[in-house]
Amino acid sequence: MHRQGVDMRRRRFLATAGTAGIAATAGCGALRTERTLSDPTRHSDGQGRASIHFNEDGSEVGHFGVDGAVADGVVPMTTEIWHREGTTVESVSARVWMPEADTPADVAVVSPVEGDSSPPPEVRLYTPDRAAGTTIELSDLDDLADETISTLEFIVRPWSESATTVAFDVTMELAGGGVLGTDYTLDGELRLEYPTLAA
Repeated sequence: MHRQGVDMRRRRFLATAGTAGIAATAGCGALRTERTLSDPTRHSDGQGRASIHFNEDGSEVGHFGVDGAVADGVVPMTTEIWHREGTTVESVSARVWMPEADTPADVAVVSPVEGDSSPPPEVRLYTPDRAAGTTIELSDLDDLADETISTLEFIVRPWSESATTVAFDVTMELAGGGVLGTDYTLDGELRLEYPTLAA
């Protein structure tokens, strides 16, 4: 009888400890914070080259930049996706469109998007249901997630003879490290002018 009582108390203790562990784990998730930054600052480094920068309390969290130039009626472009140390990139989405054009431009990715040793991330191109242009999405970034991403290159081919503006509606999802980390959603629009498209 004595041993049976000890076993019963032990089972009750283990059950209670298991419940406490579940509660503690759930509480840890609640300690993380989520923030959306949607009022970026635009920086321009010259014709066809600009970036949008997202800041919090005077410190930069991330930026998205594009460098492009007109060549034979198309616009080859390179991008730079930077994020604060201690964060990782969960995904990047950029809708590429020409606001002045009645006919959407063609958009094609022309360079491999990959890290040094990991498989390439998932890259999707699609036409949004209720918006103009083409959306480029990057996810499953593996070892690119904690780096500055500068390997995404693409070409924009306009079908309008008068449109000169290329716009990017950008969303970057960043994850902060640690139990007390902050996850960020960075939303912004970047527009660049290429007057020679109409020449």
